[in-house]
Amino acid sequence: MTQFSVNILGCGSASPSSRHQPSCQVVDFRGNLFMIDCGEGAQSQMNRFHLKGNRLAHIFLSHLHGDHVLGLPGLLSTLDLNQKNGSVTIHTFPEGIKILRQITDFFCEYSSFDIIYEPVSHNGGRVFENNALTIDAFPLDHSKPCVGYLFREKEKMRHLNGEMAEFFNIPISQRAAIRAGADFVTPDGQVIDNRRLTFDPDPAVSYAYCSDTRFMPSLAQRLRGVDTIYHEATYDDTKADKAKMRGHSTAGEAAAVARDACAKRLILGHFSKSYHDENIHLQQAKAVFPGEVIIANEGMKIDLL
Repeated sequence: MTQFSVNILGCGSASPSSRHQPSCQVVDFRGNLFMIDCGEGAQSQMNRFHLKGNRLAHIFLSHLHGDHVLGLPGLLSTLDLNQKNGSVTIHTFPEGIKILRQITDFFCEYSSFDIIYEPVSHNGGRVFENNALTIDAFPLDHSKPCVGYLFREKEKMRHLNGEMAEFFNIPISQRAAIRAGADFVTPDGQVIDNRRLTFDPDPAVSYAYCSDTRFMPSLAQRLRGVDTIYHEATYDDTKADKAKMRGHSTAGEAAAVARDACAKRLILGHFSKSYHDENIHLQQAKAVFPGEVIIANEGMKIDLL
């Protein structure tokens, strides 16, 4: 079972469409679910794609446009009806906390779980950290204050060389420290270098979510080396002026960010309802970005490892 994946629940833009749901993703990291944006229908999409609400503990909102937040009251109400326990932390701007707290206090007055609000700065910064993962917000350029989110796995432990561990009779109690990088000292005082005892760790994985934004060439430097980038591509390149006016990007512009960031993979989403398919987005992005290009679609699960 994969340890790091993203589930696309919605990849449409603001106006409703028969093809796409409003913005919503769920990142599954080692069995823990992190939702990014919560457009209308988020709760139905979670049920449809068998994502368990009792594993959801954090919701990160990119900005306060309705197609990114209006699914929140219904989702929280359903989690309450299903007797979720523990807590859900909602990460949003301070002005969003004021608005959303009034709504959740009314609709989830006696919730079975705690609803916690954590402020996100318009300038970005660290919003979550545990022993294996960090999540940082970073500013985007939209018609309202907006941030993206960068998920980074922390450096993993090294792999123990079983043959060498047996040869030097390394106690079980010391093996975790050696996997973390420690040398081994034998009973007679000989120091065995860690590189003789271990193999390199699996590479740490990273994922960036770039929500609604105009083309930002500077974004590539901030995301330099990220493995997979999700970037909005509301329009194709022939509508670049319209995209800029409305605070959005084109497929080619999204691809330029991924190319200049040296990413390995680009996921395009947030498509305007004016398109009957996204083939033009795919072709325009491929002409710019040499890595893998994926057109997002509801129900898609992408393994990030």
